[in-house]
Amino acid sequence: MTRLLHRFFRTWTHTARLMVGLPDYDAYRRHMADLHPEQPVMDRTQFFRDRQEARYGGKNGGRCC
Repeated sequence: MTRLLHRFFRTWTHTARLMVGLPDYDAYRRHMADLHPEQPVMDRTQFFRDRQEARYGGKNGGRCC
């Protein structure tokens, strides 16, 4: 029962974070380890800033025109 609750909470937390636009750092680390082991992995702060820049930043501040 404890495993089931832990899995439910983890899934719910992951879903809630995606709903509000927070990226999944743990998934990023798994991806980097599996597919790009030769490249350095960003720490949490760098990762968050990178994802925030990708979403809101850029040349025109996130606008299309």
